[in-house]
Amino acid sequence: MSHHIIEFKNVSFCYPDGTQALRDISFRITHGESVGIIGANGAGKSTLLLHMNGYLMPTSGTVNIGDLYLTRQTRQEIRRKVGIVFQNPDDQLFMPTVYEEVAFGPLNLGMDEKAVRERVEYALNMVGGLELKNKPPHHLSNGEKSAVAIAAVMAMEPDILAMDEPAANLDPRSRRLLINLLKTFEHSKIIASHDLDLIMDVCHRCIMIKEGTVVADGPVSEILTGKKLLEENNLELPLSIQKR
Repeated sequence: MSHHIIEFKNVSFCYPDGTQALRDISFRITHGESVGIIGANGAGKSTLLLHMNGYLMPTSGTVNIGDLYLTRQTRQEIRRKVGIVFQNPDDQLFMPTVYEEVAFGPLNLGMDEKAVRERVEYALNMVGGLELKNKPPHHLSNGEKSAVAIAAVMAMEPDILAMDEPAANLDPRSRRLLINLLKTFEHSKIIASHDLDLIMDVCHRCIMIKEGTVVADGPVSEILTGKKLLEENNLELPLSIQKR
């Protein structure tokens, strides 16, 4: 399933103010992989995710999504393949009601009203948010907003799911629902997070970034138990390991 592949080749990115956020990054994610992106604040995690569907374009190097190279001409098609959930749901929610929010993507795909309704109800059920469908998104709690943002992406049935700090605004129950949801998503998923316990629960592979470069890439069971490596990158062992 080549359309589920993400490949970065020698990708660098510099913001207009001169900040070098990514430096010669290369990796390949294949179909069905669950990959955690970890690193200290400012390491480049969010910048990396925003290259996966063309919100940002590389200063140099190439990003390949399936059979498509990311260009300004292909990014609309790539955005149908890669669903991104932003760290701040307010950056993502803009419609008058939750139903309209989740329906926006499927409607843009040209689906008929009945199919859209089924897709919306399915996606909201996945995040336990069906009762929110008639509410304005800006009246919701942070956790509810996050759930709706996730549902809006899932309603597009993306081949690849990328999430930036998905549990940041969630209470413990909502966080557990999210983890269970992510475990059922069978395609490729990439999760950037400081929540290393969530990464341990959901991901099999871990890519660690420091100052815009990949400093480690391997099984979660190795990287997230390496106390010295974590400390060198301003991270701590997952709480579940600390308690052992």
